[in-house]
Amino acid sequence: MLNSSAPSPETVWDRCLRVIRENISALTYKTWFEPIKPIQLEDDQLTIQVPSQFFYEWLEEHYYALIQRSLENVIGPKAKLVYRAIAEDESGRKLQQQVIDVSLPDTEPVPIPAPPSARPTPVIDRSPARGAWKAPNYSVLNPRYTFETFVKGEESNAFACAASVAVANNPGKTTFNPLVIYGGVGLGKTHLIQAVGNYILAHDPTKRVLYTSSDQFTIEFVESIQNDKVREFTNFYRSVDVLMVDDIQFFSGKEKTQDNFFHTFNALQQLGKQIILTCDRSPKELKGVDDRLVSRFQCGLTTDVQPPDYETRIAILQMKSAEDGIELPSDVIEYLARNITSNIRELEGCYISLLAHCSLEGKEFSVELSREVLHNVASIKKSQITIQDIQKVVAGHYKITEDLMFAKTRKQEIAFARQVAMFLCKELTGNSLKTIGMHFGGRDHSTVIHACKTIEEMVAKDAHSLSDIESIRRQLNFMSQ
Repeated sequence: MLNSSAPSPETVWDRCLRVIRENISALTYKTWFEPIKPIQLEDDQLTIQVPSQFFYEWLEEHYYALIQRSLENVIGPKAKLVYRAIAEDESGRKLQQQVIDVSLPDTEPVPIPAPPSARPTPVIDRSPARGAWKAPNYSVLNPRYTFETFVKGEESNAFACAASVAVANNPGKTTFNPLVIYGGVGLGKTHLIQAVGNYILAHDPTKRVLYTSSDQFTIEFVESIQNDKVREFTNFYRSVDVLMVDDIQFFSGKEKTQDNFFHTFNALQQLGKQIILTCDRSPKELKGVDDRLVSRFQCGLTTDVQPPDYETRIAILQMKSAEDGIELPSDVIEYLARNITSNIRELEGCYISLLAHCSLEGKEFSVELSREVLHNVASIKKSQITIQDIQKVVAGHYKITEDLMFAKTRKQEIAFARQVAMFLCKELTGNSLKTIGMHFGGRDHSTVIHACKTIEEMVAKDAHSLSDIESIRRQLNFMSQ
């Protein structure tokens, strides 16, 4: 335990690094630990700075136990670690900051308890739990999604970007209301509309800016009905200055939700508030959506985004590697850019996989390794299976209704099915942990991590459970063919 004359945070972190360095490769140390900066020490709590949210999540998933052990060796059994994700430009000027407290447990009871040696599950500060409907925070935005970090192509997204900038500069006052951006998965639609929100808040913090998805809107609406809070729900959504709704195609078939959103849309438009929507296809091609709602979607500006061209893909990889402090050889960048043409998400997924191979296996960046990674990622066909597909198949396998996947119930059989679905979502889709958690009732990404580890341990020991998982995989693979 530290005595009253506590050392500096730099001294404490240096002592921790001595332990860490002995247990990892030189490349891993250079990639994931050299960029960390100790910035504050108060009692048993050490605060460190990391360059990005992705950086934090990687440390959290792969090196938590090692970091915690080193902290306890230096500080004592009550050691507490706080991350600050702070981006800096080349001059060292801080661009954005997010406090991430990883010391508090936040998991629901699970049917199969974790072993005694398991670490406490960390949490990221987020908006309140939405049980008996509570209004979410107005600005649920990713601070990394800005116009500065959005790579604009010559043709693929230039017009959509220009329209977004126009709306950001004069929300609700242009003819671009609603602004609807459509295109395939992983092309930057979410980044672009959240960039609008971040720009508006940066220039006028009093604005009430809300980003949500059609799924989340539906979940909250259903909860408001169940808890007799429809008026509060409706009043809240009609009080915003800027409403951004992602993936409006998932309103399909949800008649009551569509009706509520139709009236919310009208109310906001009449008040001169800005509405921004994204979709995977042109609004006129939507099926299962009321004609009057489709008509509203088309009354402003509708623009598409296309897959990025070669030069744009090059620029995206250069930006990503710069953000993560990685020196990616130009021949590797060119190889990835020439061979991954479908969308930005797949491009970034291959980049992250390449980074993982180099870090965890101590390999050097090379075209040969890139070729191996590209082959493995391409063979999985992640983009063909959605979270909704997995929820449907898992619910059917365990004979429960799909809505229980994101319900608040903690019954053992439902919690177990939910964990299986989370595990398969992480394995078979390209979605982030945060996105997966959102689709399961707004649960935190750490709950998804805990679920995945629980199922991994279970299938390693239980042949019957492994057979169940394989059966579900076969059903999902059949759907994707």
